[in-house]
Amino acid sequence: MQLPDQPVLRDIVLVGGGHSHVGVLKRFGMHPVPGVRLSVICRDTHTPYSGMLPGYVAGHYSYDEVHIDLSRLARFAGARLFRDEALGLDRDAGKVLCRNRPPVPYDTLSINIGSTPQMSRVVGAAEHAVPVKPINGFNARWQLLLERVRKHAGVTRIAVVGAGAGGVELTLAMQYRLRRELRAAGRDPDELSFHLLTRGAVILRTHNASVRRAFERVLAERGVELHCNAEAVQVSAARLQTARGETVDADEIVWVTRAGGAPWLRETGLALDADGFIQVSDTLQTLTDPKVFAAGDVASMINHPLEKAGVFAVRQGAPLAENLRRTVEGKALKPYRPQTRWLALISTGDQYAVASRGALGFQGAWVWRWKDWIDRRFMLKFSQLPTIEAGPTEAVPSLVKLDREEAAQAISAIAMRCGGCGAKVGATVLSRALGALHPVARDDVLIGLHAPDDAAVVRVTPGKAMVHTVDFFRAFIDDPYIFGKVAANHALGDIFAMGAEAQSATAIVTVPAGLEAKVEDVLFQMMSGAIE
Repeated sequence: MQLPDQPVLRDIVLVGGGHSHVGVLKRFGMHPVPGVRLSVICRDTHTPYSGMLPGYVAGHYSYDEVHIDLSRLARFAGARLFRDEALGLDRDAGKVLCRNRPPVPYDTLSINIGSTPQMSRVVGAAEHAVPVKPINGFNARWQLLLERVRKHAGVTRIAVVGAGAGGVELTLAMQYRLRRELRAAGRDPDELSFHLLTRGAVILRTHNASVRRAFERVLAERGVELHCNAEAVQVSAARLQTARGETVDADEIVWVTRAGGAPWLRETGLALDADGFIQVSDTLQTLTDPKVFAAGDVASMINHPLEKAGVFAVRQGAPLAENLRRTVEGKALKPYRPQTRWLALISTGDQYAVASRGALGFQGAWVWRWKDWIDRRFMLKFSQLPTIEAGPTEAVPSLVKLDREEAAQAISAIAMRCGGCGAKVGATVLSRALGALHPVARDDVLIGLHAPDDAAVVRVTPGKAMVHTVDFFRAFIDDPYIFGKVAANHALGDIFAMGAEAQSATAIVTVPAGLEAKVEDVLFQMMSGAIE
């Protein structure tokens, strides 16, 4: 939680609500840095945990069980949550450019937005295939696919492109769920047919031979037709064509391959790898800009090439939080060295899984129960947030490194802190207080304290009147831009209720203490919303 009455000295902005950033929020909530304000830019208020996504598709978990409430987590961390989408960076000005709001300034920036399907490289894929990534939008796409299959008469052919762990696991999860759906509807589950395509010679290329054999056997037993050396080069409404000229008929095509960095990253000037991912050093700082960090799938560690797996995004959360903290405190950063081998628990659709680590591989229902226990324990870290006792009501010394001018502003911000306003009182209290007044009566005051209404009405010239209203209330949302919109519309409501037309407005704003640039931005964001 953030400390009350602490001047804002530094802004850390988190772009994306991925696995690394939820770890950062949790750690800053447990151990806030006085004077540091966190802001999160993310389109969604619920972020999915990729490790449980196949189980959700298979029907083993509910939506809530596999999603982290990002809004609640942000409140715990004392962070502002801006529901928007980043479209670019102005690194010279230190601002994130957004789709639907004014730019968001940062002192330190972290990007954790996952990967984006590179479907434009394959003719027709963007129009006719269902991408799994970005996973924060997959639920909506999956629900639409599920409904189409339910309504489809006769045989439904489903093709999955990509036979890494994600593609194999998702194929088996979809098959398990859809067969149950058809059976529940009184239909023959054998009306479903599945195809799994990979451009490689084998499935699960990064796993050992025993794990590959286990899944080849499961796929064969369940009637999934496997197409190796079958790179998809063209997609139409009902079929796929491979580089070898093979044609695969499919009513639904799911895309689990060819992921890369978001297109807007190419315009940032940051160093990217061949797939458009941000290149970072061992400290998770970008090679180009020490103020910008990246983690998870969107990051490419130049000294430690990693598979795009959720386990690494999760484990990067702790070192990322530590180095963000050290950056604002002016301390030396710590290098992060990921493990060279990791445990992968890959489910088979039903409650059965295969474990893979290096040359080891083992399987069973007990492996699925083990995976289920690990996944649920991870999610509990974000659903059962600890209660943190409120900190001191006065500002505490900050560890943030400031220059001389900033230090002077910080001292001034504390000394000149306004106590604020009593905000709104109840209607009964207001009526009694105003009713006890005896204002001077004027003929040109048509509606005033003698006959209170939504607004006062004053005659300015014969046949014309001006409606006056004043409005003020405390911020109920941590997004000043949205609050400015709401406040302006709320004030206009009294004018419209009187049947009048708005002509002009004045504003009074109470802003949090902080450095001049921080206060300026809050005021700019709020007034930008108010004048729209």
